[in-house]
Amino acid sequence: MAAPTGQKSEEDRKHPVDETLPPFKMFTSGLQHVAAMYAGVVAPPMIVGPACGLSPTETAFLMGASLFTAGIATLLQTLGFWKVGAKLPFVNGVSFAGVTPMVAIAKEHSPHDALPIIFGAVIVAGVLGFVLAPYFSRLVRFFPPVVTGTVITLIGVSLLPVAFRWSQGGNDKAADYGSLTNIGMAAATFLIVLVLRRVLRGFLQQIAILLGLVAGTLIAIPVGITDFSALTKASLVGFPTPFHFGAPQFDVAAIISMCIVMLVCMTESTADMLALGKIVNRPADERTIEGGLRADTLGTALSPLFNGFANSAFAQNIGLVAMTKVRSRFVVATSGAILIVLGLCPVAASIISLVPLPVLGGAGIVLFGSVAASGVQTLASAAMEKGENSLIVAAALGIGLIPIAAPEFYHSFPKDLLVVLDSGISTGCLVAIVLNLAFNHFGKKGDSDPDAAADPAPDPHALADLAEVPKQPDRGRMDDGETAASPAH
Repeated sequence: MAAPTGQKSEEDRKHPVDETLPPFKMFTSGLQHVAAMYAGVVAPPMIVGPACGLSPTETAFLMGASLFTAGIATLLQTLGFWKVGAKLPFVNGVSFAGVTPMVAIAKEHSPHDALPIIFGAVIVAGVLGFVLAPYFSRLVRFFPPVVTGTVITLIGVSLLPVAFRWSQGGNDKAADYGSLTNIGMAAATFLIVLVLRRVLRGFLQQIAILLGLVAGTLIAIPVGITDFSALTKASLVGFPTPFHFGAPQFDVAAIISMCIVMLVCMTESTADMLALGKIVNRPADERTIEGGLRADTLGTALSPLFNGFANSAFAQNIGLVAMTKVRSRFVVATSGAILIVLGLCPVAASIISLVPLPVLGGAGIVLFGSVAASGVQTLASAAMEKGENSLIVAAALGIGLIPIAAPEFYHSFPKDLLVVLDSGISTGCLVAIVLNLAFNHFGKKGDSDPDAAADPAPDPHALADLAEVPKQPDRGRMDDGETAASPAH
């Protein structure tokens, strides 16, 4: 029977992830994503550049290259082709996991060779990750709600210290770090965002973060913490010349170090995709994760061509999706296009950089807190009344919080291990997976549990029940009963 006139059939309706918005809404929503992740993209080259002996001008070039390659990686992730791309509203950018190893590589080599050696190692790591993506994606079966909820919570909690540092000024060596002025601006922005979210409706409510950043920046001008120097020095056009710092060199030790970083990035990206899949109501299955990891690793392998570093998913933008409920991947694809323009136009990039870090920190507290809240919501469906699951969460959160609460805890460990240990998300994720297997899988078949016998329902956290990964809904359709106005999570 044909659908009534004026109503779309279930087949005709698109999932919100695949919907497009009017051009103005698409641009402003995409710009909001760029504003949220801009500092995270330019921070690694700001650290690695000086470590490699680059001048301020060359470091600025490296920052532009990072913006450009982040845009390419984001387009690969959101639009995709063949089997590349998760086709979710995922922002990609320079992974901070590689900063420490790259600085270590720079210290071991001359300034002339440091960046070519780093770029050669990143290329090999990206190619290796691309080859491993189909096998790595099968780990999705080891991520039941007790694991995913823990990891999502850790993602949000791990990001909050970043917002706190931004709120204090970002540079702990600066004279005004942690000043009342900086913290006051962060608090003002925080309150502005909350008020805007409360009083605005519709699209304006969705871009409350962007409006809060603009308002905070305008207030910061008379306060005196807005720096216009980058705008006055920036050129109108600048292209990241391929291999600007020399042809890539291949050093075995550097390659091993960056391959470890790539595996860490893939672990975190898997957790991020699972988190985002829940938030947008399109669960990430093996196919989605495989495509997402291919986009990460292909973007990483291509980045050194344009003087960029390893790319991975940006968790902070997951909080923006959760808060705004704008689930369209084309919005994030627009942000990818904006990033490319910023990489090609230093003047445009410097305009975004006018947002003071304390202002960004105030908004970041709301964004990153939203990610942690999504994790708590996932844990609510993880049968926490079972003692084993409570113990899994307690242990994984405890281990995952070590790098956050005690940054020097692992200072006596070998440097190669610090790539993993210094990431609370990676360590917490590994602990949750291992304990879930130990408590909810191994040794369960022979147990005589009267409660289990009385309840014929399968244990949702047992590995045996997760052998068959649920198929993802048709990308051209919405889940049963879901409409474009359904809540994100």
